[in-house]
Amino acid sequence: MTAIARRRRGLLLLSLALACGGVAAAQVGKRVRAVEARTGAPVAVVVAARDVAAGAKLSRRDLEVRDVPGRYVPPDAVAAPLDAVGAKPSAALSRGAYVTAGVLSQMRGSEPAGSLRRGERAVEVPVAGGAPLSDAGGPGSRVDVLVSTEPRSGTGRTFLAMENVELLALGGASAPAADARGDAGGRSGTATATATATLRVTLRQAVYLTAAQNFAREVRLLPRPSGDRGRAGRSVVSAEGL
Repeated sequence: MTAIARRRRGLLLLSLALACGGVAAAQVGKRVRAVEARTGAPVAVVVAARDVAAGAKLSRRDLEVRDVPGRYVPPDAVAAPLDAVGAKPSAALSRGAYVTAGVLSQMRGSEPAGSLRRGERAVEVPVAGGAPLSDAGGPGSRVDVLVSTEPRSGTGRTFLAMENVELLALGGASAPAADARGDAGGRSGTATATATATLRVTLRQAVYLTAAQNFAREVRLLPRPSGDRGRAGRSVVSAEGL
């Protein structure tokens, strides 16, 4: 067999191998899509990395993240280890067990500041539309934060400031908050408040929320359904866009 013939044979075999690889990849992809259609796309959830006794404070070493088909994920499953570090489960967790908000609920009690973890802060914010928050689960539930500003040099706007924030406590608006008047004639964030919410946030977020309640027209919380871990990204609507 000449060198040219051998080269042609090698190219032919290589082409056949690539074609077979492409067919195999397409078949695998098709099967993966079929499985996901039945069980849901993989979702990252927190599970116990080892056996944990009831009432024992969870550390990062007690937790790990696994990808599980969405169909089998509990609606209140914890998505990030930091959401569970420092918590005390109300029931024993065996290795591989889901870590859920329900089993951690006893930690989310009446002393929100005492359950803070390193780097976290509890900040009180006067908010509008407090009634739906109580109906959606109250303390321990998750919320998104909307901030509406007043038109100054341009047009007013409403934007999604924070997502998936934990609500630690909810109370009625205090008299000063309900009757507050900002420099712009009652247009500070406290002027429209109907409740006072305590949120678990980072220090940077606490500074932002403090500025928002002082200078924005309104801060509003949107309750999240249990288990909703979706992210919408930055979303802004201005008066000109209505």
